[in-house]
Amino acid sequence: MATFPFELVSPERVLFSGEATQVVVPASEGEISVLANHAPFMSALRAGVVTVDGGKRLFVRGGFADVSPAGLTLLAEQAIAVEDINVEKVSGQIKDAEEDLRDAKTDDARNRATAVLEGLRAMLAVARH
Repeated sequence: MATFPFELVSPERVLFSGEATQVVVPASEGEISVLANHAPFMSALRAGVVTVDGGKRLFVRGGFADVSPAGLTLLAEQAIAVEDINVEKVSGQIKDAEEDLRDAKTDDARNRATAVLEGLRAMLAVARH
């Protein structure tokens, strides 16, 4: 099977950079399987798991996917290897996010707090499975 360049970058670091035969991406429109020579597209990312070649699993929240003739690039707001998710830490962050949501005074603040809370809940669900 043909390979293509794939890179997953978060603000903290590059989580993956190399060749892949298939990458499943949690795009805003739904999961998209990217193979070599995929048609170019750009999409927002939703909270979920990126699966590389059916094995390596990386949780992402927010950001963009860019498929071009040069390969696939994911620019994620947050990204972590699934096996590195700390359930206790995420549970604490969820409590903080729930408090932020309760304290939100504007629609914009409520929307931001809701998005953070949903991403954390998705991360916790992935870690528990």
